[in-house]
Amino acid sequence: MKKYIIPFALCSGILLPAVQVQAQKQQEKPPSVGASFLQINPDARTSGMGDAPTGVEPDANALFHNAAKIVFAGDWGVSASYSPWMWELNPGSSNTALFYLAGFKNFGEKEGIGVSMKYFHHGEVTFRDDNGAMMQQYKPKEFAIDASYARKLSNHLALAISLRYIRSDLGSGTFNGLQQKPAQAGAGDIGLYYQSHANHIDFNNRYSWGVSFTNIGNKLKYTDDAQRKTFLPMNLRIGGGYSFVNTTDHMFTLAAEVNKLLVPTPPRYVEDINGVPTNEIAEGKDPDRGIAEALFSSLWDAPDGFREEIREFTASGGLEYAYQHQFFVRAGYFREHPNKGHRQHFAAGIGARIKTIQFDLAYLMPTDNSQFRRKTLKFSLLYTLSPEK
Repeated sequence: MKKYIIPFALCSGILLPAVQVQAQKQQEKPPSVGASFLQINPDARTSGMGDAPTGVEPDANALFHNAAKIVFAGDWGVSASYSPWMWELNPGSSNTALFYLAGFKNFGEKEGIGVSMKYFHHGEVTFRDDNGAMMQQYKPKEFAIDASYARKLSNHLALAISLRYIRSDLGSGTFNGLQQKPAQAGAGDIGLYYQSHANHIDFNNRYSWGVSFTNIGNKLKYTDDAQRKTFLPMNLRIGGGYSFVNTTDHMFTLAAEVNKLLVPTPPRYVEDINGVPTNEIAEGKDPDRGIAEALFSSLWDAPDGFREEIREFTASGGLEYAYQHQFFVRAGYFREHPNKGHRQHFAAGIGARIKTIQFDLAYLMPTDNSQFRRKTLKFSLLYTLSPEK
């Protein structure tokens, strides 16, 4: 790679600036996906714990991250969540928002079904040409509809599959010679979940873990160019939790989780003498791959090898304190490497339960000083009949 830059820099007498430009252009990049709203956790309870939902007690919101949990959640339940998404970026508008509805019903003690819908409205966006003249105003929106089936494999272990329809409408008209259009896709999830109670400890402590593969489906096509397609945010999620001091008055729950996108890592391209990337790949693999190949090769395709692959994992964790199973206080942290998206935030939350109805609030505080991320609020309302204890 450097052989294209250093000779040119020496002849020009600008070695240091050239090397700086090279470093900037060749830095690691995050994987590129479409319909990224699918990655947003809508649940205020687990958002207040740093977005580590797998290890917490099951409820209807489990349909988002691991549907296998619903068979441990009680007879039936429903939830509704709302987030005025990054309201600081649009202080005069309440249109940019995330909505989520979910519900499940269990049959007997071994199987259950669930349905959910996620809707993301981006507010009003103004499209302009290269001269700054307004071309059109548009209201981008995206939604997904899910159906899930879960079944217990034993008293403590469950498996679930989910099917999903996705529509991502981000713009219309012709831009750069390409006709823009809404993209559609079908996808599926598979989840495995385990939970048990350590009865040999006097306080009936609970521990759990889960693994899920989500958004495994066909690519999105936003233009009429058949060659331009975008991967869904296909994701591997591994998490667990531990509830301790589980008494009538008090309970603490620790949860931790890692996620990794199962999509190609952008390669590094050979640059010409002017520092402009060509179509020739210098390091890494061609990102134009099939779905099945991408799922497996995404674990070892990073140009910088194992070190870069590790950086593509996000890590999150949190703690919840419950008083008399009615009042809740939560805190957590989410971290993504600066080269891979730089999403980093502290989270805090509170909740209250009155019999079978629970209300939760989460507040996310970014720590990366990004101009494109702001504080975020999330609200959830949950109803569960006969939850397991």
